[in-house]
Amino acid sequence: MTELQRRWRLILGPAAEAAGDTGAGAHSASDTPAQPGDADADADADAEADADAEATGSRSSADAEAVERSGRGQGVGPSAGGIAQLNAEDAERDRLLDYLYRHEYAECEFEPTARSRRGGRRSGGLGAPEWLRGVRRLFPASTVEHLQREGLQRYGLTELLTDPEVLAQAQPSMDLVRTLLSCRSLLPPESMGEARRLIRSVISELEARLARSIRARFQGRRRRGQHGGRRSLAELDWPTTLRRNLKHYDHTADALVLRQLYFHARQQRQMPWELVLLVDQSGSMLDSVIYAAVVAAVFSGLSMLKTRLILFDTRIVDLGEQLADPVETLLGLQLGGGTDIAAAMVYAADRIQQPSHSLLVLISDFYEGGDGAALLEQTRRLAGSGVKLLGLAALDREAQPDYDHQRAQELAACGMAIGAMTPDHLADWVAKAIA
Repeated sequence: MTELQRRWRLILGPAAEAAGDTGAGAHSASDTPAQPGDADADADADAEADADAEATGSRSSADAEAVERSGRGQGVGPSAGGIAQLNAEDAERDRLLDYLYRHEYAECEFEPTARSRRGGRRSGGLGAPEWLRGVRRLFPASTVEHLQREGLQRYGLTELLTDPEVLAQAQPSMDLVRTLLSCRSLLPPESMGEARRLIRSVISELEARLARSIRARFQGRRRRGQHGGRRSLAELDWPTTLRRNLKHYDHTADALVLRQLYFHARQQRQMPWELVLLVDQSGSMLDSVIYAAVVAAVFSGLSMLKTRLILFDTRIVDLGEQLADPVETLLGLQLGGGTDIAAAMVYAADRIQQPSHSLLVLISDFYEGGDGAALLEQTRRLAGSGVKLLGLAALDREAQPDYDHQRAQELAACGMAIGAMTPDHLADWVAKAIA
């Protein structure tokens, strides 16, 4: 195994085998006569590299540092000027790999939301589009997919998202959804179809999971002794069903025949509650906005709730009750800008029709850029009118809040409950509030 192959294997892992098969390399077996002991040396090198790849799984910064040290010692790495020893194609492959991985040991910094990187050393003259074209030309498909994934997920090369082919090969994930929503303005029209498909894949799975959990919390209370409810296994009244079918016991077959099933009836709520989700759409709140859009869609399908979603920064976007498609809701976001919570609270208060039968959930980090005194006054008015208020500092799976604690304490003193909740806990709070 040549030093170049070892360098590639340390960086690419298993994908290096396919990459190595594509080019002849500067030191192929056909170029150099075999010498005694070469087979043993190559076998040792192969075994060592395989052990490295298995031990690391994903390439770490320590691997890259080893590559740099190896390159300096053997005259292979670009920094040693050894790239001149390679043939033209291998030299270009090494330059393309250097563009992506060199910052591991050269202290490069990537700006995930910017069009270019800054800081550190890198291969001059390359941008993400040129790099991608070179990778596709010189590496096999499996290696191209690996490098694209590394560029997006590990190094934040969001410029790659402008290529529809990259999006077509990307694996749906919540991290990718965040990236796509943050960089939506950079996407050309031809990439929007794939972006929408990826977002919908992740959001649909999230919505299905949350819907099962949330809807279970809003079923009416069982009315003991009364039957005729929905015919489902969850509502089956087993004691009554078994007791009333005892007379149909079949002694010949030694089995109880259930000729009639009895199902619990549930209480039905007559008047739906108004639920206003007031969501801060500043950039730091992206995770909460994603979950809020999905939760709003689930809530909108419950007959006992009349749900309204309002997004705000210094502007207000009222999505009303048209919440059935959270993907389109998210694609309409305008992330960033300042924060005027007071104005949003006033707007929401003006649209509440039955205060004593209403819930207002403010999802924000509570960093107020508007009139703080007006915010506290409006909170007192809403609480005094009978509206049940909840301020959430986070709404996602982890519920790890980062918020203005002093402002939160002031809002709590004005009558707003404060918390950091997962969607399931929010559903519990709403269910208890309307019980």
